[in-house]
Amino acid sequence: MDAALPTFEFAFPGPLRDALVAAVLDGRKTTTTGLLQDYEIDGEPLPAVGARSVVIDSDNRPVAVIELVEVRVARLGDVDLDHARDEGEGYESVAAWRAGHERFWHGDDYGGWLGDPTFTVDDDTPAVLERFRLVETL
Repeated sequence: MDAALPTFEFAFPGPLRDALVAAVLDGRKTTTTGLLQDYEIDGEPLPAVGARSVVIDSDNRPVAVIELVEVRVARLGDVDLDHARDEGEGYESVAAWRAGHERFWHGDDYGGWLGDPTFTVDDDTPAVLERFRLVETL
């Protein structure tokens, strides 16, 4: 593993992150979704195809290396079923995917991080849709 690789954190530390990391490790999870505003708030550029990152677990231990194979910005209302299913969380419809993600984005952890507990998303909210491949388990 290259120590210079940036880290990739799924959700916040805790049960959700643990479940998402497990899905990456067993191959069920090959996509993820973030909000465009998160990159803007952090002052980070959008991820680029070919970029590799080290996935960390809830204890900040490196567990895998992933490589981005697709990155696109889309409205939440335009997320497709393939992307939703490939998130590896058992979603069988875009509506179920959306409900699960809204629970996260409308939840206390995200609202606290954002500093806005009343924040909500809608169909026009820009999202960053990433598809990746598992390169190595650490």
